[in-house]
Amino acid sequence: MLVYGKNVLKEVNKKQIKNIFVSSKEIIPILQKEKLKYTVVPKQKLDKMVSGNHQGIVMEIHDYNYYTMDDIDSDFVVMLDHLEDPHNFGAIIRTCECAGITNIIIPSKRSVMVNDTVVKVSSGAIMHVKIIMVSNLVNALNELKQKNYFVYTADMDGVDYRTLDYTGKKVLVIGSEGSGVSKIIKDNSDFIIKIPMKGKINSLNASTSAGILIYGMLK
Repeated sequence: MLVYGKNVLKEVNKKQIKNIFVSSKEIIPILQKEKLKYTVVPKQKLDKMVSGNHQGIVMEIHDYNYYTMDDIDSDFVVMLDHLEDPHNFGAIIRTCECAGITNIIIPSKRSVMVNDTVVKVSSGAIMHVKIIMVSNLVNALNELKQKNYFVYTADMDGVDYRTLDYTGKKVLVIGSEGSGVSKIIKDNSDFIIKIPMKGKINSLNASTSAGILIYGMLK
C-alpha cells in the first residue's frame, strides 16, 4: 500500500515501511536522522504514484492488519455501517483518535477499507487506533451488548442526542453516506439518536455527524 505526506511519515510505524521515495530536499534530513533508507526521485514520479498531495514523500508500507473483536479495549466504540467514502472514514478516524477512542468497527463487505486516502486524511491517526473488521455487524453489536455496552445509533428519526445520559460502556453507530443505518442495525440498538437541525438543509455528512456525537457523548 502506498501512503504519503509529512504527517503520515511522522506517525507511521517505521517497521511497516518497505520503501521510501522522496523528492523534497527538506525531508531528507528527517529520514537520515531516523536512519531510514530512501530513494530520491523527481516530483513527477511521485505525482504518478499517488493522486493526492504527497508533499514530496511517498512510502510503500505493508497492507493494514485489521483487528478482531478480541482486541477491543475501551468503553467507547464506534461502528461504521457500510461507510463508502474514504475521506469520511479518514476524518472519523482522526476525530476518534483526538477524542481518545481507539476502537472502530467496520464490516468486511460493501464498505470502504483502509487505503492510501484513508491514511492520508486521518493525518496518521490510524496508526494509533484499532480498525476492527467483522463479517456481521449485528453479531458484533450483540456480542458487545452481552458485555454491557449500550448501542446508540445515529438516525434522523431518533431523539435529540442531548437528552440522554451516556454513562457506562457505549457504542455509537454511524451509517453510510447514502442510505444511512440499516433497519436491522436500528432494530438491534438500545437508542436511536439525532442531531437537531435548524437550517434548511436537514443532513450532515457522516464525519461531521460523528464528530458532533462523539464529543457530545463524552461530556
